[in-house]
Amino acid sequence: MSTDLITTQQETGREMDSDTGNDAESGTGGARLTVLAGPTAVGKGTVAADIRERFPDIWISVSATTRKARPNEVHGVHYLFVSDEEFDRMIADDELLEWAVVHKAARYGTPRRQVLDKLAEGRPALLEIDLQGARQVRETMPEAQFVFLAPPSWDELVRRLVGRGTETAEERERRLQTATLELAAEKEFDVTIVNASVREAADQLVKLIRSPSISGKS
Repeated sequence: MSTDLITTQQETGREMDSDTGNDAESGTGGARLTVLAGPTAVGKGTVAADIRERFPDIWISVSATTRKARPNEVHGVHYLFVSDEEFDRMIADDELLEWAVVHKAARYGTPRRQVLDKLAEGRPALLEIDLQGARQVRETMPEAQFVFLAPPSWDELVRRLVGRGTETAEERERRLQTATLELAAEKEFDVTIVNASVREAADQLVKLIRSPSISGKS
């Protein structure tokens, strides 16, 4: 695992159009989609929440999920909490940019229209999703920027998962098993940010979102 605060997987970056300042490949008028993924309990949601509070110009996607809301989670803010039947309908109607079964339990997905609308408005967009979803987005939107959020260490990841107290012992074990696979996928991403400090990780991510080029893209 990388120990630097931020590292790139390749040496070169994909530049923006020199005349217009727009992304020549995506055609989104300069707006870019950034995908943030990483293992369970690494703090993706906390980093995204910090960005939402301090950088309101960056739009953060709200995922749909079939899991139950945790204490203090608000429908439409943290997630769109939907029934299995509603999620089935969204899949059937091709309303999801990506979706996956996470931790062999609930389903999560990103409503497609909200993402495309924000990019069309020229607003930078951030997707905070799981590894399976990130892989699906790469297939359909390879011009996006893919950022991996890593923990400082495995022990710290375990401490965070146990410390938040929102899962049973069985659920924690299942999530940790998934985390080993998720950590092994770090090399698939353009950039890695180590989440040793939420504020620093958020600042690094915002810098990447606003950068005129994508680190690691060739």
